[in-house]
Amino acid sequence: MSAANTQITDLLEPCGLPEHPDCGIRDVLDRIGDKWSVLAVAELSAGTRRFRELQRGIHGISQRMLTLTLRRLERDGLVLRTAFPTVPVTVTYELTDRGRSLSQLVRQLADWSLANKAAIAQSHREWDVAHSGAEVI
Repeated sequence: MSAANTQITDLLEPCGLPEHPDCGIRDVLDRIGDKWSVLAVAELSAGTRRFRELQRGIHGISQRMLTLTLRRLERDGLVLRTAFPTVPVTVTYELTDRGRSLSQLVRQLADWSLANKAAIAQSHREWDVAHSGAEVI
């Protein structure tokens, strides 16, 4: 492990303690911890999209939630919103360089999820059987 990786790992181990330096992980988790942001980044990783294209590509998201999600991603510098002076105004969304770097991590997470989906489902079934009849907290 490189010195840089060790420094990052050292920062993450005591995360949450008052004396821990702010490594920014809480801010990142606030953004990627909500499913709509991750799905929007994933959808935009395929290229520039208009609002309705995004809405169609993200099953179950409301217009309001997509608007809020895109504003948050834009504020974080992950998404670039471009408005063109047409009638009506045409607006497109695309990932910034920072957003594209996040999309690579999202892709890795999606790949991991797919590779482990069956095993996790099996673990759920085994746990449910082992704990059936027991009070689940």
